[in-house]
Amino acid sequence: MIKTQLLVIGAGPGGYAAAFAAADMGMEVTLVDLDKNPGGVCLFRGCIPSKALLHVAKLINETKEAKHWGIDFGEPKINLDELRDFKNRVVAKMTGGLGQLAKQRKINFVQGRATFTSSRSVKVELNDGGKDEIHFEKAIIAIGSEIITIPAFNIKSDRLLNSTSALDLPAIPERLLVIGGGYIGLELGSVYSALGTKVSVVEMTNGLLPGADRDMVNYLSQMLKKRFEAIMLESRVMKLEPVENGINVTIQDKTGADRVEFYDYVLASIGRRPNTAGLGLETTKVELTPKGHIKVDKTLKTSDQYIYAIGDIAGDPMLAHKASHEARVAVEAIAGHRVAFEPAAIPAVVFTDPEIAWAGITETEAREKGIKHEVAKFPWAASGRATTLDRFDGVTKLIIDPDTERILGVGICGPGAGELIAEGTLAIEMGAVASDLKLTIHPHPTLSETVMEAAEVFFGESVHLYRPKKK
Repeated sequence: MIKTQLLVIGAGPGGYAAAFAAADMGMEVTLVDLDKNPGGVCLFRGCIPSKALLHVAKLINETKEAKHWGIDFGEPKINLDELRDFKNRVVAKMTGGLGQLAKQRKINFVQGRATFTSSRSVKVELNDGGKDEIHFEKAIIAIGSEIITIPAFNIKSDRLLNSTSALDLPAIPERLLVIGGGYIGLELGSVYSALGTKVSVVEMTNGLLPGADRDMVNYLSQMLKKRFEAIMLESRVMKLEPVENGINVTIQDKTGADRVEFYDYVLASIGRRPNTAGLGLETTKVELTPKGHIKVDKTLKTSDQYIYAIGDIAGDPMLAHKASHEARVAVEAIAGHRVAFEPAAIPAVVFTDPEIAWAGITETEAREKGIKHEVAKFPWAASGRATTLDRFDGVTKLIIDPDTERILGVGICGPGAGELIAEGTLAIEMGAVASDLKLTIHPHPTLSETVMEAAEVFFGESVHLYRPKKK
C-alpha cells in the first residue's frame, strides 16, 4: 500500500504539469499512467508526432511550390521507414526527457491503470501484472479523452485507421478517405496528401472545421480543393465493406443519392470524448455533466472535496495548453492559494496549410450571440512579408467592441498563424484596445505586422490598405 500527499492520474500535458508543479512546491507526489514515461496522448499519439509529420509535409509542398520561383527539386523520394523513425525519435526524445524530469523531482511514477475505490483511495493494475493500493490526501484526474468510434464502422480491416494508427504511417495509399472534416482529419489528410496520396474528405455539415470562423476556413478550403482529390460536404458514410486491398465505401450526398467508392485506406476521425469509463467514479462523490465531462468549479475541484479534474475530462475546449494551465490552478488551490481558472481567451490552432488560429470570440460567435462588435481585417495579399513568401492565402482579423475599442477576438489564417496568435491572446487577456496594437511598433517585414495593420484598418489608417477614415 502506498500513501501519498497528491495522486495524479494521467501523465499527459495536464497530468505531468500538475505533478511537476506540486513537486516543485514540496508536495509528495505519485503519478500514475499506462505509458512508460509522462507525455500522454499529446506526446505519444497526438500533437507532437502529428506536428513532426506536418513539418515534413510542409517541406514537401514547398519543394513543389519552388518551381514557380525557378527552382526544381524534382519529385521527392520518400523512405517511409526513415520518416517513421524520425517521428518516433521526436516522440522518444520528448517523453524520455519528461521521464528524467520526473525522476529529478523525485516523483513516484507508477505504470498502470488506476480505479477509484473511495474518495481517498485507488487500486492500480500494474502493467507488469501486479497490483497496488494508493491512499491519498488529494487527487487530480487528468486522463484526457478517447477516440469516438461508431459501431457501424467497426469492421475487421487493418485498412480502417484512426487518428492514432494513421500516425504510424502503415503505407502511402493511392487513395485515402477521411471521414470527418475536423482539425485532426484535415491535419492527417494534409500529411498523406503531401506524401502523394489522393485524399478525399467527407463531412456531414456544410463546411469544413464546423465552429471555426468561416472567413478563415474559406482560405483553407480553397487550398485543400487544389491538394485533395475531393471534398464532399453535407454527405455521410453509410457503409464500409472490406474488400481485397481496400474498402468499398457507400457515400450518401446531400440529395440522398448513394454511390460506392473504393479506397485503399479509410481514416475515421469524428472526434473525441472524455475518458471516464472504468475510472470507478461511482465510488466517489464526483459528478458528471450531460456531455460526460467531470463537473468542476473555478479551482478545478470536483463535487468531491478530495478530488480535482483538469484537461479534456474537465470540459471543452480539449486542448493541451488549457490542461497545462488548469494544472497550475488546481495544484495552487490544493496548496491553499486563492486562485481560479478564468482565462479571458484560450487560443486554438489548426496546423493545416495554411494554418488557422483564433482566440477570444469569433465573428460568427459575436453575430450569433448578438454581441455588439466591429470587424477589422487585413488581407495578407497586402502584406510585404507574405508577398516575399508568395503566400497570399491569409487574413488577420480583429473583433473589436466599437464603444470601448477593446479587443474581443483575434483570428489569423496563413503560414505561421499558430505562432502569431499568442499576441492576440495576450491582447485579449490584458484588456488591450485597438490603439494599443496600432501603436505597438512591429518589425518589418514580418507577418506579425498584419496584427498592427488590422488595428490600423479599424481606424481607417492602414498604409497598405485603403479604408475610409472613421469619423
